[in-house]
This record gives sequence, C-alpha cells and structure tokens, in this order.
Amino acid sequence: MLQADRLVYTHPGASLTFELSFAARPGEVTNVSGQSGAGKSTLLDLIAGFLDPASGTLTLDSRNLLPLPPEERPVSILFQSETLFEHLSAARNIELGLPRGLAKGDKDVRIAEALAEVGLPGVMAQRAETLSGGEKQRVALARTLLRNRPVLLLDEPFSALDDATRATTRQLVKSLTERHQWITLLVSHHADDVAALAARRYRLESGRLTLEA
Repeated sequence: MLQADRLVYTHPGASLTFELSFAARPGEVTNVSGQSGAGKSTLLDLIAGFLDPASGTLTLDSRNLLPLPPEERPVSILFQSETLFEHLSAARNIELGLPRGLAKGDKDVRIAEALAEVGLPGVMAQRAETLSGGEKQRVALARTLLRNRPVLLLDEPFSALDDATRATTRQLVKSLTERHQWITLLVSHHADDVAALAARRYRLESGRLTLEA
C-alpha cells in the first residue's frame, strides 16, 4: 500500500500550505479530483520526488520513500502528452524503459511482449510520429510495463484522445493495473474517467485531501 501521512508543503511565495494524507491499494485506481490550481500536480510531484515536503511521511509497504531521489523511486508517470520521441521507432521509445546491459535479443523479446500486452503487436519499427494519439499512449504504457515499477501516476492521460480511444485506453489501464497489481493514482477532470476506473476517490480542496464516499 502507498500511504502519505501529513505531507506538508508550501510553494515559495504562496500562502496556501498543503497537508496531504491518503492511502492507495495495489490493483486499484485511486482518483484525485479538484479544481484547476487546487494542487493535484503538487501531490504527484511530491510522490515522484520532484518536490520535497517540509514534514510528513510517504511509504510504500512501510518503506520510506522520502529519502529517495526521483530516479530511484518506484514510480512511473504517464502524462496527458505521451512524451515519446517522435523521430524514434516505437521499439526504441520503449527500450528507454529497460535497464542497461540487456542483450539485444532479450530486449527485442521483452519489447515485443509489452507491445502485444497493450494490443500493438505490429508497430515495433514504426516511427512515433506515424502513430495515432491512442497508439502513442499505448506505447507509453508498454514502456511503463518494462520499467516494472509498482506505482503509476496518471496526470490527465486521456484528455487528448477522442471518446472511443479514451474508452479503450481506460479499459487497458484498468486491466493492466489489476493484472500487475500496480498502485495507480489518477488525476482527471473527466467524470467518465473516474466512474470507469476509480475504486477510491479523494477530493483536493484548500490544501487537504478528503476521501469521498
């Protein structure tokens, strides 16, 4: 379980102080909603290690995450924009999620398996710029698979997709979360995303998280 207890943070020059507590379970999607500017990105940045809280705790299965720099935290992030290198192939983009030192044959097998799991078995050689928005998000998910990190942060990941593609990509995220027992935190303004995915819901307002019924 991922747990935060009274994570305190104040942006330089700001008057609002965040004091954030939550719990998120493996195999579930936990939603965080709130008005624009409420601090949802601040929460994700604290979990990812991009911001350092003044006090409080952040643990994964009782392991203290706060001393770890971002690159050592067991966290992957999927943004609204899919963050692929357009000039590289799908396979090369996914390869960036693999540890160094793997033999090429092993890399190719693992990349092919990841693409098959996200429903794109035939796009290894395609340049990212030739893929649709939904395909790019699936390639980004395949890269997340190969990073094999237990916490997945989703920052409005479906907003740029059309309705049909959003629905299929949402279902893919849900099935991957359950299959791999990820702890998935979703920030989304879309009620249909929340209804389709979230097992637990928090509202962020005035610097505090409230668990919704």
